[in-house]
Amino acid sequence: MISAKFQPNQTSSIEQRREQLKDWMRLCRESTLTLFDGMDYQTFCQQVHPDFSPVGWHLGHIAYTECLWLLERCAKSSFTPVFKQRKNIDHRRLFAADGLPKGERANLPTLADTIDYLAAVRKQVFDYLQVVPLNEQERLWRFILQHESQHCETICFLLELQRIKSKPNQLLISSLSFPLIENHQSREIEIPAGEFEMGSDSLDALDNERPRHRVYLDSYLIDKYPVTCGEYRQFMLAGGYQNQELWSPAGWEWLQNNSIIQPLYWKEDAVWDNHPVCGVSWYEADAYARFVEKRLPTEAEWEKAASWDAAAGVRRTYPWGEALPDGELCNHNYIYRGTTPVNAHPTGESSYGLQDVLGNVWEWTASWFDGYEGFEYYPYRGYSQVYFDGEHRVLKGGSWVTRPFGLRCSFRNWYHPFVREIFAGFRCARSC
Repeated sequence: MISAKFQPNQTSSIEQRREQLKDWMRLCRESTLTLFDGMDYQTFCQQVHPDFSPVGWHLGHIAYTECLWLLERCAKSSFTPVFKQRKNIDHRRLFAADGLPKGERANLPTLADTIDYLAAVRKQVFDYLQVVPLNEQERLWRFILQHESQHCETICFLLELQRIKSKPNQLLISSLSFPLIENHQSREIEIPAGEFEMGSDSLDALDNERPRHRVYLDSYLIDKYPVTCGEYRQFMLAGGYQNQELWSPAGWEWLQNNSIIQPLYWKEDAVWDNHPVCGVSWYEADAYARFVEKRLPTEAEWEKAASWDAAAGVRRTYPWGEALPDGELCNHNYIYRGTTPVNAHPTGESSYGLQDVLGNVWEWTASWFDGYEGFEYYPYRGYSQVYFDGEHRVLKGGSWVTRPFGLRCSFRNWYHPFVREIFAGFRCARSC
């Protein structure tokens, strides 16, 4: 497990910050390689879903990206990997995000060769770290660390897709058991009108989180917990998937074209009733919200309720404050090997009283992904800006596999509204 200690420390010396980066990168890489322990070549190369590359491609892409940015563009050194068993592979064309189409990324080096590729790049990276002008480059190094973490989250849900295809009745679930929460109609929290600070300018903040800015919101109500499987089952039993009136036009068209009748990660067992529903598209989340005569929160509403400490007039990095994430505060970093009950981490609640805000499942919001006023892309336009296309919805909060390096209230995830393969759920809101 990764020790959750990822935060800027501006009072540390350059040498201390070098050692911090090295420790974080080692911990992150150990966790990455654990995902591939004992993996066979078929699993490594299988494209389990047409919209996503094989897990082995993601592993090679991690090495390629680290090499491209830290060695080639910063250290000005060249690097060509040696693949012993797949000697004619063009690693740049294969592992670049804009190289081969996803459907042509299955002819991969072996797992052993790919691990050697990562190790060879990392050795040179650590050599460069000893002389790097850190005041100029630390933001980039933190980006690379988060880039690896984000691809590992993709690897995790792709492995879960492979697993449920082979063993559909064996979904992961933690052993934690908590009393069932009260009915959803009585667990809303009112967020008073007023301004708050949204986004982040911290050293680890990605380009789409910047700049930090003030936003005014009218008062609204938001659910204390994410929607549970028990609650979502009522939507299913009431014919929610058959009732066109509950769906947006685009959502209904998607539903008819795909014959969806339940969430992707669903198991008909009451033991799940206190866990957040997981594996739903934005369309499904939106339809459920209409079913209970509510709506999805905007990204700003979600972030204010999650991070704003009105009494102190400050934005919190985490719902509970500045203490670093651990297994008592939230379900993240593969600690519980599955979702946990939504009321399993009461010590992690926000200043306004929201629970289960970070980790467990990503939460869909009503907002389209876009840049804040004053947005500047970093380190390249293709990371965020190309997705400001009015076709991607924002998700917040992280999941049970999200690593601490990207776990914070200001972090923004984005996907097409039809995507349901990610570990995503939602909570509802309504206007006062």
